[in-house]
Amino acid sequence: MSVLASIPFSLQAILLLVASNVFMTMAWYGHLKNLATAPWYTAALVSWGIALAEYLLQVPANRIGFQQAGYSVGQLKIMQEVITLGVFVPFAAMYLEEPLKLDYLWAALCLVGAVYFIFRNG
Repeated sequence: MSVLASIPFSLQAILLLVASNVFMTMAWYGHLKNLATAPWYTAALVSWGIALAEYLLQVPANRIGFQQAGYSVGQLKIMQEVITLGVFVPFAAMYLEEPLKLDYLWAALCLVGAVYFIFRNG
């Protein structure tokens, strides 16, 4: 029995979405530090390669979440947004050395509202 098979489908979907989001964030924003002096098309090609890894995790995450875990498409989308903020803020602060702003907290509170409304009926 594989380790993955022992993890509930809902958690599998969430873990895959988190992993995919790490790749997505690196693809979208990592070039701002790593390839700052490279031509934009070089950054785009490198980012596209990183984004492929993101899609290889994101597509199964959404399929597992929708087909096996029973999440709606809206629930999957809101989860993705929450995960995006949860991955982006530490990435921006630690990797890109951007200052932490109180606006991230306000954005997170808005997402709490989104989670409430999308999950309140099941």
